[in-house]
Amino acid sequence: MDMLFSLVWNATVETLAMVFASTLFSLVLGLPLGILLCITGPEAQGGIIPKPVLNNVLGRIVNVLRSFPFIILMILLFPLSRIIVGTSIGTTATIVPLSIAAAPFVARIIETAVKEVDPGVIQAARAMGSTTMQIIKKVLIPEAMPSLVSGITLTIINLIGYSAMAGAIGGGGLGDLAIRYGYQRFRPDVMLVSVIVILVLVEVVQVVGNKISARMMAKR
Repeated sequence: MDMLFSLVWNATVETLAMVFASTLFSLVLGLPLGILLCITGPEAQGGIIPKPVLNNVLGRIVNVLRSFPFIILMILLFPLSRIIVGTSIGTTATIVPLSIAAAPFVARIIETAVKEVDPGVIQAARAMGSTTMQIIKKVLIPEAMPSLVSGITLTIINLIGYSAMAGAIGGGGLGDLAIRYGYQRFRPDVMLVSVIVILVLVEVVQVVGNKISARMMAKR
């Protein structure tokens, strides 16, 4: 029993580390991309500085990256993981493909959330002489924050699922535990506990995300 607890605890910590780091890096990559997709879009859809060609190119890149199955993307990114962290397997190496896989998803979430901002608020900011950067920082992001929190919550949940899939090819965490100890060593108890922990993590993230988003909405 102690051994099972130790295995599950260590795997849970690995999963949380992967998800936290990849969420952070995917936001660093996806936030500016999502903002750029929004402000370069058609003016009727909230574009502050419409640039059809750039918007179309960025949109296609995001769509291509989003269409890749995560397992295939992770295998393709093995060389990049090896260059960045020195290895292509394990918890640390998995953060690289997780971040890249989530970044286009984050970008679309950011774009959608920002497009929901009332155009009248943007026009008022423009009328007061605000620059594009001021509109982004002081209008678009603050006004879209409840939707952004909901989107980030969904991203974290997806990353928990991705991290579990990564276990199939040596990614570490709960997915790796379920496959190596639960499936390959015929330990259904290990697999069951791993699945339960993943479900609990998803539920906790969803509940916390919903509460934060609802609180932000109430303060607007």
